[in-house]
Amino acid sequence: MAEGMKDLPSGKRVFFVGIGGISMSGLARIACNYGLIVGGSDMHPSERTHELQGIGVKFYDHHSEENIKEFAPDIVVHTAAILPGNPELEYSRKNGLTVMERSVFLGLITKNFANVINISGTHGKTTTTSMVSLILLESGANPTVHLGAELEAFHGSVYLGSKDQLLISEACEYHRSFLEFYSTIAAITNIDYDHVDCYSSIDEVIDVFAEFTEKLSDEGTLVIPAGDKNVQECVRRIPACRAKVGKEEPRILTTGLAGEGLDFFKREPDFCAVNIEYTDGKAGFDVLFKGRPYTHIQLAIPGTHNVYNALTAIACASLAGGTANAAQKALSSFTGAEGRFTIKGTFKGAMVVTDYAHHPSAARATLDAASHVPHNKTWVVFQPLTFSRTKVLFEDYVTSLLPCEEVFFDEIFSDREVNPGDISSKDIADEINRRGGHAIFFESKDAIVEKLSSVVSKDDMILILGPEDIRALGDRLVSME
Repeated sequence: MAEGMKDLPSGKRVFFVGIGGISMSGLARIACNYGLIVGGSDMHPSERTHELQGIGVKFYDHHSEENIKEFAPDIVVHTAAILPGNPELEYSRKNGLTVMERSVFLGLITKNFANVINISGTHGKTTTTSMVSLILLESGANPTVHLGAELEAFHGSVYLGSKDQLLISEACEYHRSFLEFYSTIAAITNIDYDHVDCYSSIDEVIDVFAEFTEKLSDEGTLVIPAGDKNVQECVRRIPACRAKVGKEEPRILTTGLAGEGLDFFKREPDFCAVNIEYTDGKAGFDVLFKGRPYTHIQLAIPGTHNVYNALTAIACASLAGGTANAAQKALSSFTGAEGRFTIKGTFKGAMVVTDYAHHPSAARATLDAASHVPHNKTWVVFQPLTFSRTKVLFEDYVTSLLPCEEVFFDEIFSDREVNPGDISSKDIADEINRRGGHAIFFESKDAIVEKLSSVVSKDDMILILGPEDIRALGDRLVSME
């Protein structure tokens, strides 16, 4: 076990700037569990901040240097999303307080555990981390879990188990955050070009995932998809990265469908899905481990992408003592984390589904999953996340959404960028229409609701894709039923 939270003994005061966020609120709960005195600020009071107050967290509903003066923290934690000029951070730095980014604080937490499972990848981190956690809980383990979304089984985004034995956490590559995290088991679900405000090319993204393995322990295992070409390139680069820190190549377990990765790994995936059959879009399949029967899985969530997520979760859980029977039982009842193909209810008799799929590749996977769920017409509501991503991946957005029967666009959402004024969701809608698609840009969410009210019929599906800002529309529609 590396040095970690022993550097933050019980009684230390920690202030979280932006405490209402999913990850930050979860870290605040974990900090409270370690006996730290916790406070924080957020301009958007919510159910999460109210619940934090209920466990003794001092909450401020605005950002001000007076908050820091009053709370008198030893450490101030912030996210990369906090914009320059924040008065709490400026005051803290000016007065010599210890200021650290969220990832550094989470990195300290990882070093406190004997065993750490970090789930990285461009897509599928939350779903896979949830699956691993539920399999291991079903197997009798008592992990602490840190998720990037709320999970009904946890009544939040964290599960507070053992303080030093097993941690299961998402590991995000944004601003190279996951380079702070110690792992004994690490997974890469996939590698795609994203976070264009941090990385200038897919080559840089592949490099940082290879670097992520440097903090995988000497005896650790890396779990990867056999057929992902970008992950294969990452594997080529890992030996040099590990050599820089005096480590051998890690043990690698591969996952995938039969035949994937044969040209690169010269063998079938170690955890391999075969005999896949779909019922209402939900996959049932047999899992082989090194060619021998392991278990049968029937998923309760749709999409081929969730077959891959499940294989990664089964592999990671097996390395930490998870059993085949526990995997079968846990995954058969797992209905997804919040905002991951979440069925919210109905509106005018149509199924309302929300999903975080804000990246073109994620949108394709979710649209494919939705196409296999029984319904009539699909009405897609889409909101891109960040101006920079929309601009750089513009063509991918157009091609991924062009096949939609109807797609309604809300304006781009970003809480960490200033609008440059040269890109809009309307540009995507116009280009889709120019190519023969069916897209409409709306100036407001009220206008989207009014349009849906006039066109939706019983047994249709309303599929709302994007960040929390647009997914909240799902709750609004259901409340109108």
